Amino acid sequence: MTTRHPFYGLRAQGFVRVATATPIGTTGDPATNGARCAEIARHAAEAGADLVVYPELCLSSYAVDDLHLQDAYLDAVERALGDVMAASAELDPVLALGAALRRNGRLYNCAIAIQRGRVLGVVPKSFLPNYREYYEKRWFAPGAGLTGLTIDIGGETVPFGTDLIFAAEDQADFILHMEICEDVWSPVQPSTMGALAGATILANLSASDITIGKARERKLLCAAQSGRNMAAYAYSAAGAGESTTDLAWDGQGFIYELGTLLAESSRFDDAPELLIADVDVARIRQERMRTPTFNDAVATMDHPERTFRRIGFSRGEEADRTLNRDVPRYPFVPATPERLDEDCYEAFNIQVDGLARRISATGAKCLTIGISGGLDSTQALIVAAKAMDRLGRPRTDIRAYTLPGFATSDATKANAWALMRAIGVTAEEIDIRPAARQMLTDMRHPFADGEPQYDVTFENVQASLRTDYLFRLAGQHGGFVIGTGDMSELALGWCTYGVGDHMSHYGVNGGVPKTLIQYLIGWTVRTAQLDGADEVLTRILETEISPELVPADAETGAIQSTEDRIGPYALHDFFLY
Repeated sequence: MTTRHPFYGLRAQGFVRVATATPIGTTGDPATNGARCAEIARHAAEAGADLVVYPELCLSSYAVDDLHLQDAYLDAVERALGDVMAASAELDPVLALGAALRRNGRLYNCAIAIQRGRVLGVVPKSFLPNYREYYEKRWFAPGAGLTGLTIDIGGETVPFGTDLIFAAEDQADFILHMEICEDVWSPVQPSTMGALAGATILANLSASDITIGKARERKLLCAAQSGRNMAAYAYSAAGAGESTTDLAWDGQGFIYELGTLLAESSRFDDAPELLIADVDVARIRQERMRTPTFNDAVATMDHPERTFRRIGFSRGEEADRTLNRDVPRYPFVPATPERLDEDCYEAFNIQVDGLARRISATGAKCLTIGISGGLDSTQALIVAAKAMDRLGRPRTDIRAYTLPGFATSDATKANAWALMRAIGVTAEEIDIRPAARQMLTDMRHPFADGEPQYDVTFENVQASLRTDYLFRLAGQHGGFVIGTGDMSELALGWCTYGVGDHMSHYGVNGGVPKTLIQYLIGWTVRTAQLDGADEVLTRILETEISPELVPADAETGAIQSTEDRIGPYALHDFFLY
């Protein structure tokens, strides 16, 4: 039997497996609630979870009203807590469990961190809702401001207070903060201080009831909390089994990372649910390190890590696990049609607005652009046309040139001409072959003597001549050169440096990856941005990506293919992202 190298473990790669649990509650029956929480804990351990976040008061039940104040009932809650602790003795996950606990003659709504049979610490709810359908101040004491205290549980004295965070001893970036329901609705969220103290995972144990539109509000608040605090945020709301005398429950769970939704549970389900996602805590730490705003906030709040207490825990040996999170194949391109349309709209208008401002600032008489009939120059020309429209200037102020070389095909040249005509620019053609042949002759390059030597020099002579012509033409007509190279090409260095195709006066595609360029052109067609150009734009989208600098293969007729040479842009953009 072979053992996989530790390098391939999730922990070694900076991931923490986070779960949110939605057990089926039994109103007023802590023993059954405890048994169901323990059962979910066992399933979570089998799935390799490192953390399980339960709903608020999941042991006690939330909607039991004045039962919260009965000693017999609270004794039952403590016995149920002991049962869960015993059941967790051989389990690795940290359980963030909700229960009502007594301390010093008061009752607190608590989040309890349990691991391997012991309570790591107890965090009381800071802010108690006492409006609309909530009456928590009738039963519970507020936890805000309680720090540095302890509580007795099962004969053990454990830390108690809102100043606790829980840190894994076997993984530096797994640091947990817990808050409860209303805490995230407060203008001052306890989890913000926890994040500033170093917590990378913020857990919210909630019994938020459901009303129309509230599910959206929860997600909005938690996404914002995850984004602004540069953290993961795991939220679990109470579901089936709670009393519906006054309220209703939907059992919503979700996990965010840096403001992005990783996973979301079903709702209104009559079965228990365990939602799991792998959170990249190493990424969270790295993003904080490179973001001065986060570190400035730490200093502004007087370095909360000095006042928070870290409670350590460790886990057993990690089993082999497959990564449990969506990793998009095309990370620059949103998977949902709505997001894709929104991102295309924004990317397109960012390009147009930036170019329009540059035209206004320079007082350019014209724009100069080379058109190959390929994707990048097509997108650049579309942007230039819309910029002129926005400024109220004629598109004929765009001087577009197709510059055929030794490998330019009839199809791409025809597409270039059809595009220029459809958009209505001032269009010309300059054959660069005579000038290129002269340069190659002067260099004594074998091609000048008829040899089919298509090396880098042969390619770069053509690329640099095109740029040279465009710069001289821009100067002649009082304009500036619009660059067409995209971000993927620039990142790879797939361009001619010095006097080549990475040079321009203003590169409109420099921040746009190749995979998104394709969707931007498709979006232009789909949303009818350019009247009369849809047919040629569709043809361009279907054309092989090629620099067209080396003639087609004499035997097969195959043209020079960029992706055959450097690999698929989908893969390059994946790594670039």
